[in-house]
Amino acid sequence: MKNRIAVAVAVSLFVAGAGVGYAAQKVAASTFQGKSKEDAARALLDIARVQAKDGSWERIAIGRVLYLGGHKAEGQAIFDGLLGGEHEDSDEFRIARVYREAGEWAKAKPLFDKFAANNPKDEKGLTEIGAFYLLNGDRATAEKLFERSFGIAAEFWATVGAAGAYLGVVPEE
Repeated sequence: MKNRIAVAVAVSLFVAGAGVGYAAQKVAASTFQGKSKEDAARALLDIARVQAKDGSWERIAIGRVLYLGGHKAEGQAIFDGLLGGEHEDSDEFRIARVYREAGEWAKAKPLFDKFAANNPKDEKGLTEIGAFYLLNGDRATAEKLFERSFGIAAEFWATVGAAGAYLGVVPEE
């Protein structure tokens, strides 16, 4: 009898887990249709959290939506959680982009500087950071980063990103 109950519980948990997994793959229109923008966003972000699993880039994307969407503290909590543990340099770079996009250069700059120091051969990254420096009025630092980048390789996206910065255009991400 105990074995049957254990099997029944195991099957129930499996079916419930499969249901959650399936629900994360399919997003029903009822999740967002007819709801307020806030409620629709929250419901979709809940699904995105399941879809993200442990992916740092995915969690940064969720944090970005929250941070830029008026829920700064929640987005910051996601960023702090990532930065407080073991993470890749690219995570700092992506979080710095969010701060820059929010108009918070003072928060973005140290993360970009750390990335540039730790990734001296990332020509596209160096140019993008240089573009942000230029867009924030520091042409001398921007041009040093451009020079470093172009000394590695004359990569198309880096060249276009630098050109755009001189015209006030933010590099494509």
